[in-house]
Amino acid sequence: MIKKNLLNTLAAGVTTALFSGITIAADFDGPTDGPAAAADKTIVVLAADMKNGGILGVTNGVEEAAEKIGWEVRVLDGGGSVQGRTAAFGQAIALQPNGIIINGFDAVEQQAALDQVVAAKIPMVSWHSGPKIGCDAPGGIFANVSTDAMTVSEHAAKWAVEDAGGKPGVVIFTDSTYQIAIDKADRIKETVEAMGGTVLEYVDTPIADTSSRMGPLTTTLLQKYGADWTHALAINDIYFDFMGPALAAAGIGGDGSPKAVAAGDGSESAFQRIKTGQYQSITVAEPLNLQGWQLVDELNRAISGAECSGYITAPAVVNMEGAKAMGDSPIFDPENGYREAYSSIWGK
Repeated sequence: MIKKNLLNTLAAGVTTALFSGITIAADFDGPTDGPAAAADKTIVVLAADMKNGGILGVTNGVEEAAEKIGWEVRVLDGGGSVQGRTAAFGQAIALQPNGIIINGFDAVEQQAALDQVVAAKIPMVSWHSGPKIGCDAPGGIFANVSTDAMTVSEHAAKWAVEDAGGKPGVVIFTDSTYQIAIDKADRIKETVEAMGGTVLEYVDTPIADTSSRMGPLTTTLLQKYGADWTHALAINDIYFDFMGPALAAAGIGGDGSPKAVAAGDGSESAFQRIKTGQYQSITVAEPLNLQGWQLVDELNRAISGAECSGYITAPAVVNMEGAKAMGDSPIFDPENGYREAYSSIWGK
């Protein structure tokens, strides 16, 4: 259970929704006006890796919103590698779509391709494409949709510190392929240490390789730190998809330490682990489906020559109680009327 003093800390000065403690806003707090739907458009989603639950959730939201607005969608999967994303970008440019959505990778990685898209005057929006969120992101991106990544990191770190009674021993997992992942991990480290906790190790391991790396890494870290390792914090849920078997093999129960705490994104597998008390305690979840709708709205604004909305969605700290309250929903999907709001803006 999250302690009362932590709830007060998290609530102060931020617009964060929290299952179990702070009521999630009942009404949509995003844009209320904008351009009507641009007709007969075809867009391309460049997904970093569709095995990633966050990227999959956003893509599903884009497809749902595109059906409502009346657009065709082509999804190209980068397969978790730089080479795959480069190839997908090449395909996207060859298709000459009316718009491109970059989904889940740093835009600077594909700077040459971005320059080609800008030269071709194809509007671009993105999800998690870099540290600058909101309007006019680098690389010619009209809008970079995300929660405030630093707020997400702070919430994850604060939960771990409070859960450990102020003295956690933390291992942080990140991926230096992505600048935003480095920034999130750095903020986790700063927050833990500022609150009196100890960062035992800062582990840089690629998201794309978690299936093969996390088992051996977990075993090694257990041997190295033993009971001093109280909490595992990662910049994404996917790291914990592959940690459980190694913990179980070491005789650690699903609700034992180290407790897994994810600073994003709120995947289906993460909610299942949290709900059943099996090797994950919380996730700081993003409203992935809503963000898919926002991406379509921002792209419609770009295509129509309107201004970016500047909307930034709020995350939710989801514990076991919150995961159970979600019922059968595979993602954190706030029932705040966002579908109706965006449909009304588009004239649909």
